[in-house]
Amino acid sequence: MKRVARAFWLKSPGQGEIRDVRLPEPGEGDVVVRSLCSGVSRGTESLVFRGGVPESQYAAMRAPFQEGEFPGPVKYGYLSVGVVEEGPARLLGRTVFCLHPHQSRYVVPASAVTPVPEAVPAGRAVLAGTVETAVNALWDAAPLVGDRIAVVGAGMIGGSVAALLARYPGVRVQLVDADPARAALAEALGVDFALPEEALGGCDLAVHASATEAGLTRSLELLAPEGTVLELSWYGDRRISVPLGEAFHSGRLVLRGSQVGRVAEARRSRRSYADRLALSLDLLADPVFDALITGECAFDELPSAMTRIAAGELPGLCHRVVYDAS
Repeated sequence: MKRVARAFWLKSPGQGEIRDVRLPEPGEGDVVVRSLCSGVSRGTESLVFRGGVPESQYAAMRAPFQEGEFPGPVKYGYLSVGVVEEGPARLLGRTVFCLHPHQSRYVVPASAVTPVPEAVPAGRAVLAGTVETAVNALWDAAPLVGDRIAVVGAGMIGGSVAALLARYPGVRVQLVDADPARAALAEALGVDFALPEEALGGCDLAVHASATEAGLTRSLELLAPEGTVLELSWYGDRRISVPLGEAFHSGRLVLRGSQVGRVAEARRSRRSYADRLALSLDLLADPVFDALITGECAFDELPSAMTRIAAGELPGLCHRVVYDAS
């Protein structure tokens, strides 16, 4: 049986295209998934689209089902939701999430898909990978009841972190962004908003997700003595300056990186990658996360949409890609 599909490829930096691809015959234990929708991880995929992945990070940046190599041609992406058309009986007909590039159908091991809870719409489930990053960040940061917290950068990641922190008892959470229009997002998520110059200081924790030098500097400035900045930004091949003078040493401040590819150290002995993803999907039952999806296009429109997203001409948060039913 000839199995064909269509996939989004980065032909070369700045140039995307839709290609016809032939699927392998599924083996025992595989599933065939028909895509319903996928999400553009705006920061990372824009960097890939521009050819901004440093050569030293080619291996670390590989997506689970990536084909090709950086800077291109490469098939990249990891926020896919679809329906299992063939596979084990326990998964047949189920809506599932998979860390797969943008493609109309694909064949993967059954172990690579995670069932989407019935309470989570497929269109919202594309955020699972983003919420997973936020879950891991909070496992790393381990905020305490009553902490004063700033989330600097109101993008997909910062918004997801803020949405989770809004559930913590007694914490003071401010979502900080240079764009005053992001105040509406903060309101939808149930947290306070502030422009960088108006943000409240004395923070026990600042989660930085703006991917800007100014945002990182402001995050450090907002800390109380012995406070921590948890750095979630991915800068790719850009070099930035970190202000380690002024109060950094006298305040005994901490700057810590959080890497979503590894389960937080404190949890690793008892929580797996699968646990983290399943938890993220359960959390997406809350409709508050719909505020993070701000754009949509058909799959055939993805090459032009990615060009605009990478150029900053199509602003927003998560951009959802919708596939036809064929």
